[in-house]
Amino acid sequence: QVQLVESGGGLVQAGGSLRLSCAASGLTFSRYGMGWFRQAPGKEREFVASVNRSGGTTYYASSVKGRFTISRDNAKNAGYLDMNSLKPEDTAVYSCAAGLDRGWGPISQLKTSYDVWGQGTQVTVSS
Repeated sequence: QVQLVESGGGLVQAGGSLRLSCAASGLTFSRYGMGWFRQAPGKEREFVASVNRSGGTTYYASSVKGRFTISRDNAKNAGYLDMNSLKPEDTAVYSCAAGLDRGWGPISQLKTSYDVWGQGTQVTVSS
């Protein structure tokens, strides 16, 4: 069974940090690029960051660039999103996703680039 499971969400004060993890199972993780998306109440799901299958190429939304870092450990079948200098507007449900890496590029910002999605983890940033 192909599955992505996120963890690490929670409540944090503005300016704080969190690390989200994404555990993959049932797929050859090293063949897949990975992305993080978020959805705030009443808003569309939006791209946050993505990384190619080797971890060597990353993309970030302008709203998080310089504050968030995406990474992965293929030996552990895991991906991560380190979030620093958190702001109340970062409050959302964060989901990881995986898509076959046939040449990872800016198209990785599109939801349609992904084949598998996790259920999401809530991140709440208080002011």
